[in-house]
Amino acid sequence: MSTYRFDALMQPRSVAVVGASERAGSVGQAVLANLREGGFAGSLRLVNPRHRVICGEACYPDLATLPEPPDLAIICTPPGAVRGVVEAAAKQGVRACLILTAGLGRGPGSAAWAIRELGRAVGMRIVGPNCLGLMSPYARLNASFASGQLQQGDLALISQSGAVAAGLIDWAAAHRLGFSGVLTLGDQIDVDFGDCLDHFALDPGTRAILLYVEAIADPRKFMSAARAAARVKPVVVIKAGRHAPAAAAAATHTGALAGSDAVYDAAFRRAGLVRAYDVADLFAAAETLGRQSPFDGDRVAILTNGGGIGVLAVDRLLDLGISLATLTEATRARLDAVLPPSWSQANPVDIIGDADADRFAKALDILLEDENSDALLVLDVATRLTSQREAAEAIAHVVEQRRARRELRKPVFTAWIGADKEEGPDRFVAAGIPSFPTEADAVSGMAHLIAYRRAQTELMRMPDGMPQDFVPDTPTAKAAIGEALRKGGNWLDPIETARVLEAYAIPVAAPRLASDPQEAARFGAEVLAAGNTVVLKLHSADIIHKSDVDGVALDLTTAEAVRVAAENMLARIRKIRPEARISGFLVQPMIRRRNARELIAGIADDPTFGPVIVFGRGGTAVEAIADKALALPPLDLDRARDLIARTRVSRVLAAYRNVPAANLDAVATTLVKLAQLAADCPEIRELDLNPLLADPDGVIVVDARIRVMPVGACRENDHPRMVIRPYPRHLERRTVLKDGRKILIRPLRPEDEKLYPDFLAGITEDDLRLRFFALPRKPSHDFIARLTQLDYARAIAFAAISEEDGRLLGVSRLHADANHERAEYAVLVRSDLKGQGLGWTLMEMVIAWARQEGLSVIHGQVMRGNSTMLRMCRELGFGTRPEPNDTELVNAELILRPAPGV
Repeated sequence: MSTYRFDALMQPRSVAVVGASERAGSVGQAVLANLREGGFAGSLRLVNPRHRVICGEACYPDLATLPEPPDLAIICTPPGAVRGVVEAAAKQGVRACLILTAGLGRGPGSAAWAIRELGRAVGMRIVGPNCLGLMSPYARLNASFASGQLQQGDLALISQSGAVAAGLIDWAAAHRLGFSGVLTLGDQIDVDFGDCLDHFALDPGTRAILLYVEAIADPRKFMSAARAAARVKPVVVIKAGRHAPAAAAAATHTGALAGSDAVYDAAFRRAGLVRAYDVADLFAAAETLGRQSPFDGDRVAILTNGGGIGVLAVDRLLDLGISLATLTEATRARLDAVLPPSWSQANPVDIIGDADADRFAKALDILLEDENSDALLVLDVATRLTSQREAAEAIAHVVEQRRARRELRKPVFTAWIGADKEEGPDRFVAAGIPSFPTEADAVSGMAHLIAYRRAQTELMRMPDGMPQDFVPDTPTAKAAIGEALRKGGNWLDPIETARVLEAYAIPVAAPRLASDPQEAARFGAEVLAAGNTVVLKLHSADIIHKSDVDGVALDLTTAEAVRVAAENMLARIRKIRPEARISGFLVQPMIRRRNARELIAGIADDPTFGPVIVFGRGGTAVEAIADKALALPPLDLDRARDLIARTRVSRVLAAYRNVPAANLDAVATTLVKLAQLAADCPEIRELDLNPLLADPDGVIVVDARIRVMPVGACRENDHPRMVIRPYPRHLERRTVLKDGRKILIRPLRPEDEKLYPDFLAGITEDDLRLRFFALPRKPSHDFIARLTQLDYARAIAFAAISEEDGRLLGVSRLHADANHERAEYAVLVRSDLKGQGLGWTLMEMVIAWARQEGLSVIHGQVMRGNSTMLRMCRELGFGTRPEPNDTELVNAELILRPAPGV
């Protein structure tokens, strides 16, 4: 449902408190007091069958006896009464319920489960149960039992924990920081993080969003909403339970490396969220985001009256990957003119412990003009020589004056060490300057804004697409997996594993399976005849890590040595693992690569986020070294290179001493191929390439394992566990225009950005105006990136590509709303192709996608003079009506199915 009926939660016209009370210490009393103190101006009704009057107001026995059903029912009754209240609310047409009561259980058969189904049946939104409540300051609504009121501001807080939210609310009140809304989710039986992210992303009163997460209930919905929100405003997340153990079921090295928090971190990174690691860090983010917009660059200048504290700030900057600015010679000369000779002569600018307010102000004015810095951190340590209050006044005055003159070109952050609130922080709050108790907190706060800007750059970057010559043989891979599943096994045998990897063009030292030592010797002789020595490995479904039981023999040079090694291996295993089933022996050529690096790559399965791509240093000590990074599929080459760069082993992939660089592109391409394999074959639960050897000539897999499990029926191209919908390759089709031109129509990809300049050059000014009203002739990279970087769970765009020269000839797009009910369309075709039927074909494809997705309505606005588009809309079944607020526009709407009865 997403944002459906969120107005009943955040801006209700009427509220009923079910379980209202005047008993001190009760939830019903606390909620009622907060609603009154908050100044809620709508209709407020009290419900409690045990009272006729509460606190001087009439009290009703139940919801059915209210004069009219409220928009929002706040339920704070004992657990046994909650279900009956929700049933009554559903019958009376209450639009939303906020359930504060705990103890309703979880899962099928519980009271919470029954309540969820009641709400879904009538489209009633439910927050909770087991939550602190919600607060909407601009609606003057405090529907919670928190200890205080919120100031109005532009931060939104979404918290799974009521205790964390209460702490942040109290902290915000002490720091005079305001919020646009606070929602505590509790058990999330209906309203969840995805819903709230969609709401606040579109809320014009919200500038940044803070999240406190314990677990994600609907990871697909969360990722889609988080990716959308992070593109328009900063989202900072703190995740509890960072050190929860990895899934015990992991049988491969890859699976063991994919700890749960590492996967959450990969998900947050992919969505463009900024991560905080503790509540203090979240407070720092709130302080920063509440008073300062993101800024470009990361070069920081430091102004301080204490050299030691300045050095500590530099250490923290460098810890967090932030640059220390190098002052220009002009800046140093200007500082020399106003500072005592003993100043530090460099950044940090130490103006000595006796610095008074005037010295701070003059130095700040000069540093704000420095061209080599992007932000300024001002530190003051309390001494008996000067007044922190006067210094704060001076700093605030400089900032306010420059802001008034529109000359404040970089942000200022402050930390008044050891100061009482009235000695500095209060003045900075009044001036809108982020202020922190320590230099480390201040740097952390700055880091959140810098991280957000970097995340935005990453999100908007045009990726390097997959090589065009990579065409996976998916049917062959699926056949190998299906054969293993039909035999009742969960592990592919080495022959099947090699078939899967070869189907995805991943180089592998393919083994041969020998049934006994004699056959192993014969196969070994063939390997020796080809000029290689032999590797012999035990093959047993019961022994996954063969080296752990000496089940591997390397560099065998004669057939007899192969036979003897096999016999000895068989005898040893029967002695130490008599229960193990022995299927035979694997015979492979010994791979010798003088400058090869041992890597690991693979697919792990996370219980929340599904398939995860793992990369790191390989070998037998892989888990002890634990040098790895994770990413969610799908991947492009740029994301794969970023994944590699986040490991320590990436440093030795580059050239060093007399060792040439490994082929980084081959490694990155292998990771992209694995991501595509994960998308195409949802049966794969674990895949382990260890070692994956990389050298200047490329990569080769020496050992591989694949574990598979059956999957239920799912819609075409809809992976049952992937949380980011992959490129919908099944929607590609070919057609021929009336003039005989052959066209490939396929979903738009991010790398198609490079096709847009030529495409737009082929469209006349009149056509641009008719189709897109105000599309610029030379749109920016960010503008085109928003068109081409699609979340296929929410939007689709079809590109018509000339098969002759690869040029973009037309685009149609459809973007669904957060409720996945209504979608807005647009079509643009090159001006010289009018009358060829391309626009019609592109429109048919977006309509087909909308039907497949179960959307209710396609709509758009067409300029009255665009007779071609209006005629096509009518022929395709669209209804048209004038736009009441603009006589130049016509609204076109196609009803695909009746809107959900909610």
